[in-house]
Amino acid sequence: MIIARSLAELPPAPRGTCIALGMFDGVHLGHQHVIRSAMLGAAAYGARAVTLTFDPHPLQVVQPDRAPRLLQTLPQRLRALAALGCQATVVNLFTPEFARRTGDDFIRELAAAVSPLRMISVGEGFSFGHRRSGNVTVLEQLGAELGFRTNPVASVGIGGEVVSSSRIREALRSGRLDEVAELLGRPYALAGLVQPGDQLARQLGFPTANVPVAGLELPPAGVYAAHVRCVRDGREFPGVLNLGVRPTVTGGMSAPRLEVHLLGFAGDLYGEEIEVEFAVQLRGEQRFPDLESLRRQIAADVEAARSFLRA
Repeated sequence: MIIARSLAELPPAPRGTCIALGMFDGVHLGHQHVIRSAMLGAAAYGARAVTLTFDPHPLQVVQPDRAPRLLQTLPQRLRALAALGCQATVVNLFTPEFARRTGDDFIRELAAAVSPLRMISVGEGFSFGHRRSGNVTVLEQLGAELGFRTNPVASVGIGGEVVSSSRIREALRSGRLDEVAELLGRPYALAGLVQPGDQLARQLGFPTANVPVAGLELPPAGVYAAHVRCVRDGREFPGVLNLGVRPTVTGGMSAPRLEVHLLGFAGDLYGEEIEVEFAVQLRGEQRFPDLESLRRQIAADVEAARSFLRA
């Protein structure tokens, strides 16, 4: 998949471009319908299918106090889009200057940049541009003028409710991982670059890979059995992870951390990107009276994870 940081970076497509437009945080089932709509349109026209997403989240720029925690890192989002078969993705940098652009101006610039623009697919309630000045009606009006088709894609419903990123966040916070996986169309996972920790887990006999989780929506704190994949080379390992503030060590006065012990792995992964898929919660977060009690519990957690994962 081609990844472009601006429309200008896209190579020419003489037979035109069909665009799926949206934030696509989580790339859930509803997003997938929008994206596949653009791909079907591209196939019909013999054109190129392009997904256009934004980074950072628009609310992080225009209303930071209302900005949601994200379901994925940007590299995760791009991998999910590539897995759908997208030919290209444009990551549009969302800046204060861009936020002041009207919906009309944005679409005109978009149409000029990928001419000929054949189709734009969006969710039926999608809005965009300064003060949400763009919507499906605006797209249809501009399409009639500029020669592209607008395809508003109906929302996907599961269990009598619309699939949305906000619904997934709420289910995730509540620990309903099966529901999250159903709405995403795949198991829930976090990803990030492995960073050095304080080596305490290594001293206890269970070295861990530490992955930053700042800015991400998280399931409840606790210990989970997990599947771990090294993104660069595809190696996979069973694992047991701890997500939380480590109350035994910090007294609970720290930001949440994700630490995962890879079963059957020796070495270090510093600077490598790993993706950690949550399988099942083994227990909630606990505070232990001393490090020896913690060590014994970690050993029990490892055996519980082995049993669940049959590792």
